[in-house]
This record gives sequence, structure tokens and C-alpha cells, in this order.
Amino acid sequence: METITKHAQFLVYRLLCLMPTVYQQASLNAVFGQFLEAQGQPLPSRSPVKSGSSLSRFLNHYAWSTLGVLRATRKAMLAQVLAHPVSRLVPLQVIFDLTTLAKCGKFPHLGNPVDAGQPPDPWVRVLNGKRGLHIVVMYLVLGEWRVPWSFRIWRGKGHPTVVQLACKMLSQVPTQLSQGRTVLVLGDTEFGTVDFLPAVRQRRWIPIVGMRHNRKLTDGRSLKQLYRQAKRGIQVNLVDLPFPVTVSWFWLKRAEGQRELRFVVSTAPYSGAYLVRLGRRRWAIEGFFKTIKHRFGWDKFGQSTRLGVYRWLLLTLIAYCLAHWTYLAWGLPQLDWQAVARLALEQLFPTLLWLILLRQIDDCDDLAQQHGYRIILEPLPD
Repeated sequence: METITKHAQFLVYRLLCLMPTVYQQASLNAVFGQFLEAQGQPLPSRSPVKSGSSLSRFLNHYAWSTLGVLRATRKAMLAQVLAHPVSRLVPLQVIFDLTTLAKCGKFPHLGNPVDAGQPPDPWVRVLNGKRGLHIVVMYLVLGEWRVPWSFRIWRGKGHPTVVQLACKMLSQVPTQLSQGRTVLVLGDTEFGTVDFLPAVRQRRWIPIVGMRHNRKLTDGRSLKQLYRQAKRGIQVNLVDLPFPVTVSWFWLKRAEGQRELRFVVSTAPYSGAYLVRLGRRRWAIEGFFKTIKHRFGWDKFGQSTRLGVYRWLLLTLIAYCLAHWTYLAWGLPQLDWQAVARLALEQLFPTLLWLILLRQIDDCDDLAQQHGYRIILEPLPD
């Protein structure tokens, strides 16, 4: 517990040192205080210690190093995992998925300036019937460790596709974690393409991805026909893929008691049942999305610049990691995100909590006097 907590404290200290002024240090503390409330509404205007306008300037305009914060965080994440070695027999799971931060409105400030002489490049777009900010996330799972390592924003036609973004992010997997152990790369049907599978296989990693039921085999059949004509775990050749893959399938329960037939493929010769078990591990990232949105407010950005949006996304992920580390440090029997986030706030930002308490006492002083009381704060004796 002590080692994990020390790593978390060091990361907070390092991030504060990256802020150029004490005012920006106070703003960073206030932002983390909002995120670690874990109520899903970390709006700057609700901060009890800083005004909404000052936090908006901190996110959108102040000249602190966003890249420096990212590098310091990744270094601390890696050091945290390496300080608690996981057996080489445990595979590293690299999970990719696309999530949408739903937004209404036009958000013209997130596109290129009109007079820039460039084609429009809005970040808020429509994809698969959903309007918002579409983000490709690479999520690492190693033993008990959960690490949101990287993300990229999908920017639409004329820019890299979702799969191309994922292929680029493969190179960012830390070699300290992947070297000497099996690496499983998991994704849904979005990543079952002729570009993604070879890119993973080229690194000698094992892709385990969903596949559309109408995907064609070289013998003319589709994957859906295998359901009644073959057994799970069969090796087949897909059109436009130069190597065979192992196929399995399962029934996924949907709403109102309905079921959907899903297919999963891999380049490794796993048995059908085991391949399905591995494929289900992809759902770990779905739990992460649910938590980061509904508890830490990842989708509640309202900044006026692209830099502000990117900083919001980054700082939210850091707050999530601090809460997760606190959970691992204390060894709690159940994971209650609001409880562990509050515990992280107490352990890592005690000065902020003290300032909030002083503000509350000051606000309640008149009420105490109306009832015949006077609030007095005295230092403890040495």
C-alpha cells in the first residue's frame, strides 16, 4: 500500500511542479478536486475554491506544458506497474475501442478558423448515428493494473480512419510491459479488418477481434454459414488475408431477451471455448468507459479551444488512475468509485480539502451566530 501511495503522491507533486505559477498550481488542485468528487458533474463553475472563469483560462489559455504532463503521467504509470512485478505467465491485454462523447450543438470553435485557408476540420462529428467527439482508446490490462495509456480523436473524412489510428497506437505499447510475455490485442468488429490484423501479427502479438457475420471466406461461404456447418475453433481463410485465422462464435444477450450471434477470430490456434473466453475480456474497456464518463465526467467538457478539450480529457484520465491506484493501495473488498475517489482526495490533496472546509466554515459562521455559537479554530498543542 505504501509504495503505491508514494508513487501517486510523487505524480501529483511532479504535475504541480510543471505548473509555471502558484496560481496555476492552485487551479490544477481545484480541477482534480472536481474530478475526484466522482459524481459525474465536474463542471468548473461548481468549484468551491476557484471561479469557473479562472479554471476555464487555466484549461484553454494558460501556457503550461500539456506534453510535459502527459509524459510525466506515463512515466509514473509505468514505474507504478514495474514496481509491482506481474508474473511473465500473465498476458498483457491491449484493448482497443471507439467511444463517443455525445454532444449537441455546432461547436464551431473546435474547427479550423474560417480565414485559415484550410478545409473545415470540426472535432464534433456524426459517426454511426451518434453525434459528438469520437475517441479511439488503447487500454492496457496487466493483472490487477488498469492503464488507459493512449487515445486519439477521430476527425472524419480526409483524416486517418479509426483502424489507422489504432495501428499507429500499437507502437506506443511500452516495451517494458510487452517484452518477454504474451500480448493479446483485443477489439470489436471495428478492428476486424485486413489492415489491423496484419499490423498486430507483424509484431508477433496475437489479435483477438470481433468479425462481421457476412465476412467472406476464400471458398465463397460467409462466417454465418459456419454456425451450422462447422465446429467452433475451426481454422479458415478469409478473403484478402494471407494467413489463416481461428474462428469461434457465441450468443450475446441483448435487450428484451433477444440474442445476437457474434463471431471472434484470432491468429492463434485456440480452442473454440477458450477463444470465446478471451474475446469476452474486451468488455473490460466498456466498464472503463462507463466509469470515466458517469463518475469522472469525461464527456462533460465545454472548453472553447481544442487545447482545452484535450487537457480536460487528459486530466480526467489522470484522476481516474489516481482513484484506481488508491483502490489497489488500500485493498478494499469492493470497488466503489465514489468512495475510492474521496479517499484519493484525502490522501493526495489534503490541503485542498482543508481549504474547502475553511470555506464551508466561513459560509456557516453567520448561521452559527444566529443560534448562539461561535466557531473558533485553534492550533493543536505541540
